[in-house]
Amino acid sequence: MRISRTLTIPETELAFTAIRAGGPGGQHVNKVSTAIQLFFDIRASSLPEPYKERLLALNDRRISADGVVVIKAVRHRSQEKNKEEARQRLRELIAAVTKEPKKRKPTRPTKAAKERRLAAKTRTAKIKGLRKPVSSND
Repeated sequence: MRISRTLTIPETELAFTAIRAGGPGGQHVNKVSTAIQLFFDIRASSLPEPYKERLLALNDRRISADGVVVIKAVRHRSQEKNKEEARQRLRELIAAVTKEPKKRKPTRPTKAAKERRLAAKTRTAKIKGLRKPVSSND
């Protein structure tokens, strides 16, 4: 399976299981196993180490605690189309971690921004000061 021009995953690393799909469809849904579950073990894969680490660090419900990606495809009525959809979703997941995250450049607020913030705080303080009960000095 091709992820990018330089990155491919052998089909032997993907495991597919056909299961029955839920939802509407009547007797067809109850008889035929058209839904597909794709299993991809990140740790045992041939992916480069940095990509494995980024995939395992993702907070994605499709990645189990054991480091196995489980994708369930049920949209189509045919097994082959669901297999292709599951492959495509895995491709997108892996492609997302191949891009190097940008480093954050630390910045400071400008002088004008600091003045605006302080002016807003002063305005809010005045408004809140007006809410206090009036004291009578007789």
